Amino acid sequence: MPGRLDVPVLIGRLVALEPLAQEHLADLTVAAADRATYGFTAVPAGREEMARYVRGLLDAHAGMVTIPFAQRALGEGRVVGVTRYLTLRAREGEESLYAVEIGGTWLTAWAQGTGINSEAKLLLLTHAFEAWGVARVDLKTDARNAKARAAILRLGATFEGVLRAWQPSQVAGEERLLRDSALYSILREEWPSVRAALELRCAGS
Repeated sequence: MPGRLDVPVLIGRLVALEPLAQEHLADLTVAAADRATYGFTAVPAGREEMARYVRGLLDAHAGMVTIPFAQRALGEGRVVGVTRYLTLRAREGEESLYAVEIGGTWLTAWAQGTGINSEAKLLLLTHAFEAWGVARVDLKTDARNAKARAAILRLGATFEGVLRAWQPSQVAGEERLLRDSALYSILREEWPSVRAALELRCAGS
């Protein structure tokens, strides 16, 4: 596993991705208050649960398990959700990554469909391919989540298949169950065309 990979603030037109910190806790608690859209995503409810969530992500970052970001809506000046790099992969004995996953993403209800998610993905993909030089980026979601699957396809990712009973379900009431995960990817050689299409899309947001 590579050493600590600190990422600077990634800034777009609609959103800034700031390395997650304790100072984001209050905004994230407010952002998560509307529970209507979190059917397939585990989003903490209330300040105490959010504090445990933030501490967990910061500990995971310290152990280089994940690299989490707070998503700040630039028009509002408020933090409206979280996203992260995870499943960091490097050859044994090497520092550089050859692949990474983008996921663990959630946004407050009003920010969904505003272009924030697309721009955040563009920022993360650009850093992964152009700063780290990875060969592959993974994206995955609950196989039942048709909305998320359509959104991943719109990014330009390629569907690779369904991984059966791949990971714990994040659906309320299914805490002891495993979910099927739909897996998608973007490869280094596909990135220039994916980037061009995504930049056009974001410019129209």
